[in-house]
Amino acid sequence: MLTKQEKDQIITDYETHPGDTGSPEVQIAMLTRRINELTDHLKTHPKDHSSRRGLLKMVGNRSALLKYVSRKDVKRYQSVISRLGLRK
Repeated sequence: MLTKQEKDQIITDYETHPGDTGSPEVQIAMLTRRINELTDHLKTHPKDHSSRRGLLKMVGNRSALLKYVSRKDVKRYQSVISRLGLRK
């Protein structure tokens, strides 16, 4: 689970303007952080199927946001995936 300080740090790192919490970049970064934490959880608890379902929903949501950003602005898309280390 993200603490308030971690969440605020992610928001300040990826915001497009001061006070921005809803831009696709911020949402993608937040989802990526939660996906990474849940992936680690599922490595130690492989039979936790309800968490696995939540993980798959988050991955799908992040994928949709990435598609949206790539359609709108390719440079922003490439910036986000390089900063988060999503694709090679």
